[in-house]
Amino acid sequence: ADKRTFMRNNAGGHANHSFFWKNLKTGTTLGGDLKAAIERDFGSVEKFQEEFEKAAATRFGSGWAWLVLKDGKLAVVSTANQDSPLMGEAVAGASGFPIIGLDVWEHAYYLKYQNKRPDYIKAFWNVVN
Repeated sequence: ADKRTFMRNNAGGHANHSFFWKNLKTGTTLGGDLKAAIERDFGSVEKFQEEFEKAAATRFGSGWAWLVLKDGKLAVVSTANQDSPLMGEAVAGASGFPIIGLDVWEHAYYLKYQNKRPDYIKAFWNVVN
């Protein structure tokens, strides 16, 4: 069990952060198929952002907020620690194929935002690709 926990935490952290960094880019706008799918599944981009921000802000302690594709629809989920929706419901408490991930561990925002996680979450929309 100790090796499994070690791998889950460290491999999960590596995979999540690698995904996160690849999804950051300034100067982009939401459009095309992704925008259409968000509007279809959430009603509007604003409603999606509200749901995503809530998942990120209410994740107790450390973890991640995700936009995932699950059963042909987009959904917002969150996972604890370094878990990923790719690990499935039984392990991570969430499932789906990640489209966007946001790191809500304190290390991701503390130097700039201190304990103001909601400000960090709002600023994410300026750098997500």
